[in-house]
Amino acid sequence: MNFNFDNIGLNFDNSYSNLPNILMSETNPIPVKLPKLQVFNKKLGEDLNLNFDKLNCSNIAQLFSGNLLPSGSKSIAQAYAGHQFGFFTMLGDGRATLLGEHITKKNKRFDIQLKGSGRTPYSRNGDGRATLTSVLREYLISEAMHGLGVPTTRSLSVISTGEYIRREKDYMGGILTRIASSHIRVGTFQYLSMKGDIDTLKKLVDYCLKRHFSEKNIDINPSITLLKLVLRTQINLIIEWMRIGFIHGVMNTDNMTISGETIDYGPCSFMDYYNPKTVFSSIDTQGRYNFKNQEIICHWNISRFAETLIPLLANTEEKAIELGKKIINEFTSIFNQKWKSMIKNKLGFIGDSPGDDVFIKNLFNWMEENKADYTNTFRFLMNNQKELGNVYEKKSFTNLLNQWEKRININNSSKLNYLNLMQSNNPLIIPRNHLVERALYNASEENNYDSFKALNEQLQNPYNLDYKNFQIPQSTLYTKNYKTFCGT
Repeated sequence: MNFNFDNIGLNFDNSYSNLPNILMSETNPIPVKLPKLQVFNKKLGEDLNLNFDKLNCSNIAQLFSGNLLPSGSKSIAQAYAGHQFGFFTMLGDGRATLLGEHITKKNKRFDIQLKGSGRTPYSRNGDGRATLTSVLREYLISEAMHGLGVPTTRSLSVISTGEYIRREKDYMGGILTRIASSHIRVGTFQYLSMKGDIDTLKKLVDYCLKRHFSEKNIDINPSITLLKLVLRTQINLIIEWMRIGFIHGVMNTDNMTISGETIDYGPCSFMDYYNPKTVFSSIDTQGRYNFKNQEIICHWNISRFAETLIPLLANTEEKAIELGKKIINEFTSIFNQKWKSMIKNKLGFIGDSPGDDVFIKNLFNWMEENKADYTNTFRFLMNNQKELGNVYEKKSFTNLLNQWEKRININNSSKLNYLNLMQSNNPLIIPRNHLVERALYNASEENNYDSFKALNEQLQNPYNLDYKNFQIPQSTLYTKNYKTFCGT
């Protein structure tokens, strides 16, 4: 059923649907009984040149539940595969439908996808739904990541469905309207590789270059160009995660986008006390995706991406493998350079000094040994806030602080410059896990969205706003025993 939403300003141009049918299945969202608009991102709507002023909450709920489809939409579920915790499987959008690609006035293209919208041809034995709690988490964290300056998918709305779904118990269902520059994944290429469809693989390479990297110079061999670009976009993304202490929790190849945006905020979390092995995901029992391993897994995922391109990289398999290895082998040096640059920015170090590497190593060792809060440690260096904890009164830290001050003095730059550098790289607040959990519980279990909306608003300015309740590292409940869940 179509409904006239023309006055909103939706401007669909569904280019992905023009690719071969093997990449998708036409399917519509499954209507829900009692959709209700719970959260709406008006600012994002305005950025997309969409005007919802003439619609009431009920109209918006009908639209973003998928009960009514806007004209110009062409609803599809995308096919892809993926290595999940190292094991390969065929997948696809099992609980999401892509309404179409909206073009803004600045000619920017964005996917509008409904997540939790019901069964699709790729649902296998799943019900195609999502819990209200899981979509609220994705909304809150994705918008916080945007505020933190990290490439990410965005969230336009959360709809409660009025229907309960069964997981380990009954939960209220929810639907997220997700905005992305695209939903093309490493796993999309793996899907075509396993199908042996080289012609479509080549078309997908060209499509990705045109859609995401049109400003880049294209090599004689487009696949070589795409591999090099995706390698760098993935490195840049992981560096940004590590800058703010973010742990994705499920870095499967089907959760890594070609565009370099963070996607699929399931068992994600933020590190408080610094420990490189920090992991909170309930399904990551071996720590595969812990904080430090995100670099290793990024390298691993890019290697899997390179494998899919072997038929296109050179005339022979031997030459293609050699060329792919050569590109992949650049990963470590590129990553290390960018990681060091990021950490020096957090420390306010301008230029190079012979003792930088030793200081950085000693600082991270100190944080781990003293269970110092990752965010607060860099904040203390910026402004010496005593209320950030007694740990910064230890002699061992005082020695480090003195070394840091000596290094700052040889910056050959003004105090204002290094403070600006630090302030733009060190957030004052992050989504503390205990605050996130409280907001999610109040919203989904008690139908009280006050703390959710307040937290969401505070997280939009993480470099400028400071709140005392964000300073306190979490209690034992949210460190040693804290677990996050996918919500599937």
